[in-house]
Amino acid sequence: MVSSSLPESGLPVSRVPDSRDAPALRWGIMGPGWIAERFTESVQAYSTQVIAAVGSRSLERSKTFADAFGLPAAYGSYEELATAPDIDIVYVCTPHNFHHAAAVLAIDAGKHVLIEKPIGLNAAQARDIAARARAAGVFAAEAMWSFFLPKFDVIRQVLDGGMLGTVTTVLAEYGEHFERSHRIFDPALAGGPLLDLGTYPLALITEVLGAPEQLSAFGQPHEAGVNAQLSAILRFPGGSQAVINTHLHNFTPTMATIVGSEATLTIDGPFNMPGGFEVRFPDGTRLRYNEAAGGHLEGLHYEAAAVARAIAAGDTETRQRPLASSIRTMDVADEIRRQTGIEFPGEGNAPA
Repeated sequence: MVSSSLPESGLPVSRVPDSRDAPALRWGIMGPGWIAERFTESVQAYSTQVIAAVGSRSLERSKTFADAFGLPAAYGSYEELATAPDIDIVYVCTPHNFHHAAAVLAIDAGKHVLIEKPIGLNAAQARDIAARARAAGVFAAEAMWSFFLPKFDVIRQVLDGGMLGTVTTVLAEYGEHFERSHRIFDPALAGGPLLDLGTYPLALITEVLGAPEQLSAFGQPHEAGVNAQLSAILRFPGGSQAVINTHLHNFTPTMATIVGSEATLTIDGPFNMPGGFEVRFPDGTRLRYNEAAGGHLEGLHYEAAAVARAIAAGDTETRQRPLASSIRTMDVADEIRRQTGIEFPGEGNAPA
């Protein structure tokens, strides 16, 4: 059942190198919010990447962020950051509905870009970013940080090696509690759980099974004017199925399961963060991958290091999250939105 060439655990070994071994890039932070803080903390603690500047629409906010993390430069506009000569790459972590415009600004200035998930509000924006980056000859990727973690490299090897057999089912969910002051309740900022939380299970499902051929989605509105909860059932060529649920009502285990004809792989919750997983066979055999549980601090540096290695190698995308994969996920999100009536104000290219 398990190849004798595998280690004692019976599972492959992660091939993710130490983040400190990646060549250092000079990063500019575009949008000094919560995720920018987590990214900077992680990169400064676990890698040699240099956070060289921060920019926002408020110079005061930029200076506060720069002072907190010891950054040498702070700018009072996105334009200044994008055109700064001592920046190699811009990390776009503005609110969702500014991702596209911010990424275009950086790309037009000749900068490489790493764009916080989701890459855009919809697939049209994602395609536009990909086309612009390709035309400019710069690197672009979505910061779907989970796929850069060591455990996901092992999961890829398990899937590619056929250990699970034919994948028949993927189950993934993500629910969380938020205070009512959180931007997730703000319709003007593309609120609701789909882009903040649902993008993780959707990305996993489409990574494993590809693009669905049929989808049925159901939504629940929230009194704040955003979507409160959605569920979807997806069918794929060959008959495989997937189920997703995401909501902002309260915390869930945030687990994911990949079922195959030969074995089942269950990722510990929260599945999108550092942690372990288990492969279970029908005869009762269980193979355990142990990885210390952690959060953004312990995990975000892996994507920064992978991006730095890709750029140093002359690549314009990452193998862990190529742009085509990001676009595919947004295509599915668009269809979920179409069926559930989710609209985002000021959206330039809404789902058809």
